[in-house]
Amino acid sequence: MQLKIMPKKKRLSAGRVPLILFLCQMISALEVPLDLVQPPTITQQSPKDYIIDPRENIVIQCEAKGKPPPSFSWTRNGTHFDIDKDPLVTMKPGSGTLIINIMSEGKAETYEGVYQCTARNERGAAISNNIVVRPSRSPLWTKEKLEPITLRNGQSLVLPCRPPVGLPPPIIFWMDNSFQRLPQSERVSQGLNGDLYFSNVLPEDTREDYICYARFNHTQTIQQKQPISVKVISVDELNDTIAANLSDTEFYSAKSSRERPPTFLTPEGNASNKEELRGNVLSLECIAEGLPTPIIYWIKEDGILPINRTFYKNFKKTLQIIHVSEADSGNYQCIAKNALGAIHHTISVTVKAAPYWIMAPQNLVLSPGEDGTLICRANGKPKPRISWLTNGVPVEIAPDDPSRKIDGDTIIFSNVQERSSAVYQCNASNEYGYLLANAFVNVLAEQPRILTPTNTLYQVIANRPALLDCAFFGSPLPTIEWFKGAKGSALHEDIYVLHENGTLEIPVAQKDSTGTYTCVARNKLGMAKNEVHLEIKDPTRIIKQPEYAVVQRGSTVSFECKVKHDHTLIPTVIWLKDNSELPSDERFTVDKDHLVIADVSDDDSGTYTCMANTTLDNVSASAVLSVVAPTPTPAPVYDVPNPPFDLELTNPLDKSVQLSWTPGDDNNSPITKFIIEYEDTMHEAGLWHHHTEVSGTQTTAQLKLSPYVNYSFRVMAENSIGRSLPSEASEQYLTKAAEPDKNPMAVEGLGSEPDNLVITWKPLNGFESNGPGLQYKVSWRQKDGDDEWTSVVVANVSKYIVSGTPTFVPYLIKVQALNDVGFAPEPAIVMGHSGEDLPMVAPGNVRVTVVNSTLAEVHWDPVPLKSIRGHLQGYRIYYWKAQSPSKRNRRHIEKKILTFQGSKTHGMLPGLEPFSHYTLNVRVVNGKGEGPASADQVFNTPEGVPSAPSSLKIVNPTLDSLTLEWDPPSHPNGILTEYTLKYQPINSTHELGPLVDLKIPANKTRWTLKNLNFSTRYKFYFYAQTSAGSGSQITEEAVTTMDEAGIPPPDVGAGKGKEEWRKEIVNGSRSFFGLKGLMPGTAYKVRVGAEGDSGFVSSEDVFETGPAMASRQVDIATQGWFIGLMCAVALLILILLIVCFIRRNKGGKYPVKEKEDARADPEIQPMKEDDGTFGEYSDAEDHKPLKKGSRTPSDRTVKKEDSDDSLVDYGEGVNGQFNEDGSFIGQYSGKKEKEPAEGNESSEAPSPVNAMNSFV
Repeated sequence: MQLKIMPKKKRLSAGRVPLILFLCQMISALEVPLDLVQPPTITQQSPKDYIIDPRENIVIQCEAKGKPPPSFSWTRNGTHFDIDKDPLVTMKPGSGTLIINIMSEGKAETYEGVYQCTARNERGAAISNNIVVRPSRSPLWTKEKLEPITLRNGQSLVLPCRPPVGLPPPIIFWMDNSFQRLPQSERVSQGLNGDLYFSNVLPEDTREDYICYARFNHTQTIQQKQPISVKVISVDELNDTIAANLSDTEFYSAKSSRERPPTFLTPEGNASNKEELRGNVLSLECIAEGLPTPIIYWIKEDGILPINRTFYKNFKKTLQIIHVSEADSGNYQCIAKNALGAIHHTISVTVKAAPYWIMAPQNLVLSPGEDGTLICRANGKPKPRISWLTNGVPVEIAPDDPSRKIDGDTIIFSNVQERSSAVYQCNASNEYGYLLANAFVNVLAEQPRILTPTNTLYQVIANRPALLDCAFFGSPLPTIEWFKGAKGSALHEDIYVLHENGTLEIPVAQKDSTGTYTCVARNKLGMAKNEVHLEIKDPTRIIKQPEYAVVQRGSTVSFECKVKHDHTLIPTVIWLKDNSELPSDERFTVDKDHLVIADVSDDDSGTYTCMANTTLDNVSASAVLSVVAPTPTPAPVYDVPNPPFDLELTNPLDKSVQLSWTPGDDNNSPITKFIIEYEDTMHEAGLWHHHTEVSGTQTTAQLKLSPYVNYSFRVMAENSIGRSLPSEASEQYLTKAAEPDKNPMAVEGLGSEPDNLVITWKPLNGFESNGPGLQYKVSWRQKDGDDEWTSVVVANVSKYIVSGTPTFVPYLIKVQALNDVGFAPEPAIVMGHSGEDLPMVAPGNVRVTVVNSTLAEVHWDPVPLKSIRGHLQGYRIYYWKAQSPSKRNRRHIEKKILTFQGSKTHGMLPGLEPFSHYTLNVRVVNGKGEGPASADQVFNTPEGVPSAPSSLKIVNPTLDSLTLEWDPPSHPNGILTEYTLKYQPINSTHELGPLVDLKIPANKTRWTLKNLNFSTRYKFYFYAQTSAGSGSQITEEAVTTMDEAGIPPPDVGAGKGKEEWRKEIVNGSRSFFGLKGLMPGTAYKVRVGAEGDSGFVSSEDVFETGPAMASRQVDIATQGWFIGLMCAVALLILILLIVCFIRRNKGGKYPVKEKEDARADPEIQPMKEDDGTFGEYSDAEDHKPLKKGSRTPSDRTVKKEDSDDSLVDYGEGVNGQFNEDGSFIGQYSGKKEKEPAEGNESSEAPSPVNAMNSFV
């Protein structure tokens, strides 16, 4: 690939200033070799304003080059200067430089004037600037008589200097007779004009030798002004002379008038103007007098002073802005301020500009017939005027050239010929100066040539820029290409930068950048090439730096500086103290890696620097030495090791490399082992893997490597404290590529369509590829045929689709890896199948056998394998129940599915509903889906036992009767024949009485039991029956009302009958309850009951309310009888709680259990879940309303949840699962109620808190 020239494409960082300067020198106008014909070029000339020393010979420079060599001529003051007529003027041989010999005779003033040099050959003429030659002048001061100056203490003073006008202007300074500079301050300072300003004088300013000196640097002479005498008279001296002539008022007012606000000594007035040229230094000055001494401040109106270009001189009396530009124009204000006031002066600054280049014209080399342009662009204030000359003659009067067209600041050339060669001058001028530039147009036809010496060797430090030179010339302008290596591999633009002058830049040179580089220059006339060589050297590093040291006086300190460098470079190591040479003291000794200072003293404190230099680079490291008095030795600090460093790879082989490192500090705990990790930057950048571990005494390891992996290594150290941080990564090492040593895994062949075969595999990862160009060779053939293997090579993918295959045919498949180096070993053969299609035939001879009311067995004949057309997954039975008349209008029929895996030909249908009409069909299933359904088969299930009645509640309790109401079972599972009701009394100790069995017709939903005992709790067991047997039972408890024979009837008036019990529920944590709304003079019975896990316990009492009070209302809560009654109730509750607590801690069975075990009445034996007989009496199951403080609803209704047959636990997913013989896997059971006739009572007594949750 050709590397194109990319001018200005790459931006260089600020940290690469030397590189920028170097490139700026290289990327200049195209240089024409001097052996080729070319117009003259001015190479050296004297400055425009040339001030000479009149005591020396005058030398006016003018040097030029060209082919043929140019001749020179001069003009002086616009006319030809004939040097042959002046014996004092000679021209330097081979150049145009004039030498005017004025040291022997003649005067410099004679040769003052404007000179211009012209260099001419057959291709054109170049001209120099107008050189204004003026001799320097250092005139003497005019003689003047200076009177002594006498003034009062505190007054202001200006000592004028007024030096003679010299060329160039002199430098002014004030000194005394001893040539000592006079001290200056905020009070006394020298102005820009040379005058010495005193803001206020003091007696110590009195002296007779204030002398102004003018130094003329050009002639190295100093001129001196006559000394000035100054005498300052204090107030005390005035007292002796004028006090007698002043009144007291005048005397004291004179003293106070010494303090005054500021006024400006320079500049005058409130405003002034200043003009400066662009690029110069703008100097603004304000000097004020006043007492106390004023302070000067500077501001810019409507702007801020430029931070990096603003400086204050002369105690802030002078403001300087360097590199001034048009943006610095504006109003600047100086403010003078002291304790008595402030004044300001505004200086209006205008920045003008002499012409300056925007784009100077450059030499133009063209081949015959080419086009080109010369551009001359300049700016200034005011805008400069552009004029063109050709060979020193204004273009307007120069000979006409048809290839040339002038368009303002641009000359356009088209179809140039050899006669178009000339030198053009561009002049940009305004009132403040001018610019003159020469640029030639040279028409040549020249094949490329490379000017850089062949086989140049460049040596560069790694990770730094490398610049390979390829100076070239040719006309037309050649194109440049760079190649690396003998094979001529092209250089890519994303890594390299090619500059306009042909220089190849490698921004970050690496070890692999080493090699031979070839530069090729081509144009239509030919080509040229040149080879240069690049060597990359390891950087010099200080791998063991000197460390900060605190030592005691008189001890010895050692600084270590271990340097690692490229083995081909020879370093020199020097030590410095505080950036100076070490003291010449025998206590300082330097060996290869150490600086040792013996008998340390306080003077040895400082910064010690180790500097290592090679011919290509240098490094340094410093440490501070502090000397202290002797102190106790601190205890050692234990920590994990410091990371290893200085990793180096040596002895590189195809599959191994040696890694070495330098251990870090073990921090007082010996290193036990080193852990080496690697990163594959080519395939898994940023992911580090464990490679190996070595003993803590080793610092090298031979590492086994895999092919085609770009390795980086890092090392961690471990001691008894822990593991260090990882080291810096080593340099990268790319192993050579090899053929793959393994094939992809998980090869499968499955069809996604009936006519294809999809071959899939798990691809090798980048680490396993062993080389570039990873691909796979996929091969296949039919298993049962005689076909040859069909193969195809695919890219690094994970599947290949073979189309046009027969449906569901076995294939042999193999997948082999390969890369650019070769093939992996022969792969293993796997078997697959082409795509499946839906089965074609339904199972036949479907038969159903009803086993019982919830279970049926289905048989069918298998489908022929050829008709399955795929992998046999099994058989699937769809079955559904006929809808009842109320649901027949529904469109959706809920079908249930059971799948039987494999080739089974029978299965069981569990969970059927008894006494129901079912329909089913069977289908065969393969990997594609289901086949057609068999003909529907119909069967009926026999009757089964019913579910429990939906509800049971006891209503209308009386003294000797209870009425039961119920709802029929939600699932009768047949035709109900009758209900069975069993009940038995429960006494206060929870002993069960005799069991009564009662049959009730099936059409009843209400039944009244009479002749029961009063105030007695009964437990009821109730269930329904069909011809198949008894169903699940439902239980309930109820209490008959209390016998009231011994209690007077309540006095509620005539016609009133027996009152019903009123009931309030009280929180179990309370010990009293107030009864409200009672009738006066009436007897009441109160019962307090507690209901918990152990049953219901109650206590009763009788009381009578007092008579009605006619006169006033009485608060019952304050009556003694009521308080006594409440105390009695509280005492009863307390006793009840204590009894419950004791019973809970005691645990065990109630006495009724032992009695019933002894009686063993067959009527109340446990009832199995299958036959519906009674089981044990258990509080945990039967007394749910009494459990953990829960309360039975007030209507005594207990609802039994419907039991739905479910197939969730059978088959696969929603389908059932069967054994090979069709038997059902898993459980199919419902939750049953247990009979409480016998069994273990709960060992847990009711808690004291819950015992009072029910109040009857």
